[in-house]
Amino acid sequence: MAAEPVLLLGAAGQLGHALWQALQQAGQPVVAWTRADIDVSHVSELKERDAGQGLHHSRSWHVALDAVQLGRVPVIAALHGAVVGGGLELASACHIRVADDSTFYALPEGTRGIFVGGGGSVRIPKLIGVARMTDMMLPGRVYNAVDGEGIGLAQYHVPTGTALEKALELAQRIATNAALTNYALMHALPRIAEQPADHGYLTEALISSIAQSAPEAKARVRAFLEGKAAKVQKS
Repeated sequence: MAAEPVLLLGAAGQLGHALWQALQQAGQPVVAWTRADIDVSHVSELKERDAGQGLHHSRSWHVALDAVQLGRVPVIAALHGAVVGGGLELASACHIRVADDSTFYALPEGTRGIFVGGGGSVRIPKLIGVARMTDMMLPGRVYNAVDGEGIGLAQYHVPTGTALEKALELAQRIATNAALTNYALMHALPRIAEQPADHGYLTEALISSIAQSAPEAKARVRAFLEGKAAKVQKS
């Protein structure tokens, strides 16, 4: 059954809060589209915050972006223009990232005398490694769309102006998956990847047995065995 994904538009600071709200009720994949304009309102507030206020502000971002990464449904980011600072932290919390050719990535916090505060130091090294994130912060290296895809900042690179279209296409495809399988890929796979091998194998076996026991899974396997399911084809 076809399902319409939830679509959210805005700059990084706006999307963080909007995503948190939408994910509380979402039943279908969410597509988040980040515009090229940069929301600097939270940056201008830095000079007024003391250490305690800064701590609580950072933790509020952690709560919002945990809801993105660890919510009920997958989130697909459509990237256009500047994916900088908090925008990259938001993108790194999404499960699929589609960047058009106008996209560029940067973490200018290092050259501004501050540090990432929205979970970037946890999520971004898992995508590109500690050395590359350090390179983005110490000398302020900027990656374009092509190189960003190459190192893992995005899974898809498309022509300028088509990221949203591609993200919606992917969301529609993901929405046809079994809900329990999507949930396992979001919640179990990242944890298994960080477990020792013997723990990971056991967790995998448990999740696999739970997923295949669902009535929807049994129906899909039966359709495959009877030759009624669509065959895998090259893209």
